[in-house]
Amino acid sequence: MCGIVGIYLKNKKLENSLGSHLSKMLINMSSRGPDSAGFAIYNGENDNRYKYSICINKINFNDFEENIKKYFDNFELIKNSDHVIIKTYIKPIEVLKILKKNFKDVSIVGYGKSIEIFKQVGNPRDVVKKFKLENYTGTHAIGHTRMATESAITTNGSHPYSTGEDECLVHNGSLSNHNNLRRKLKKYGVNFNSENDTEVAAGYISNHLSKQKSLKETLKDGLKDLDGFYTFITGTRNGFAVLRDEIACKPAVIAETDDYVAIASEFQAMAHLPEVNNAKIFEPEPSVVYSWGD
Repeated sequence: MCGIVGIYLKNKKLENSLGSHLSKMLINMSSRGPDSAGFAIYNGENDNRYKYSICINKINFNDFEENIKKYFDNFELIKNSDHVIIKTYIKPIEVLKILKKNFKDVSIVGYGKSIEIFKQVGNPRDVVKKFKLENYTGTHAIGHTRMATESAITTNGSHPYSTGEDECLVHNGSLSNHNNLRRKLKKYGVNFNSENDTEVAAGYISNHLSKQKSLKETLKDGLKDLDGFYTFITGTRNGFAVLRDEIACKPAVIAETDDYVAIASEFQAMAHLPEVNNAKIFEPEPSVVYSWGD
């Protein structure tokens, strides 16, 4: 049992309150996932630099900053607790290669021109406070509270998972064929940093998207290729989508108004949102892809 949440803002006037709304959503899902928590924030800032979300773990920030200067010029570092955002014009193929070769003790948790990801073990309330989530602004976001079942309680075992540029996935459920699928995806060049089944689903999605398939097509294909029980929220630079498997035993509820769309495992996560009592509230149907902005 885990908790998943997401919010997509239709009204730009609400962008300054995105972090505040998502904070309460994650905290209200603590009962479904006390082991770890994480979130992905998307913003529409006009900055052509790539952003690399890095957990430096136990490495001293000043030491990390000095070492990174050996490999990059013209970059910016933004520290948030034990995570660092690297901003640079250097493309992912080069940056990821350098980080994986020379910074083996850090965890690369995501990258893109819009996305920033933060995740860590601990009670969701503490994780939200640790990263000062309520101060974040943006266009849309997804989050996760984890009750570990498939892999260890570590940063690498926490959600969201990101295996492609500006892409990420949170998941409530369990995949039965993730080991076989992981082996197949590795042959296509997909890299994995954990034994978590959700990372395999994220790799499956990013691999399909790299073949010029749309997000809807990719998720529909996933109904045939991903065995198990699941509710997914997958984020991209433009928006997000939700999908439940054909049996739909994992809960989900959607609240939609003229100003926003919110998704959560339980309604209590959204009870604080503005005008939620006047929202269109419904459960997503099995095997149906719902998407906004994408």
